[in-house]
Amino acid sequence: MSFINLDQLPFVGMSYEFAGETQGAPFSAYIVKAKPGQGPPLHKHPYVEVAFTLEGCATITVGDEQREVKAGGIVVIPANTPHRFVNSGNTLLRQIDVHASPNSSRRTYDSRCARQYHWRR
Repeated sequence: MSFINLDQLPFVGMSYEFAGETQGAPFSAYIVKAKPGQGPPLHKHPYVEVAFTLEGCATITVGDEQREVKAGGIVVIPANTPHRFVNSGNTLLRQIDVHASPNSSRRTYDSRCARQYHWRR
């Protein structure tokens, strides 16, 4: 069992990173604080991700579909599906992205040349 404070997690780019493997948990999470216009590039994971939008709004792309998601919205992203989000509002986007893996792995997906490469915020 562990008790930690959000401020004890590494803050990289636009989010706090909770690594389950270091906390004895079977999942990882990103606690996002994105400014307007911020978001990661198109990427995918070999596991399911669930994005919980707590505050603000985001344009989320999952595969070929793009939707506006507001506070209270939940998006389930299937494994190996290219996806991304961008803060499309005028205020801070607060979101929790839960990864069904104790260690988060990202691969950016460049559809123009069907290349994949490791990416970390």
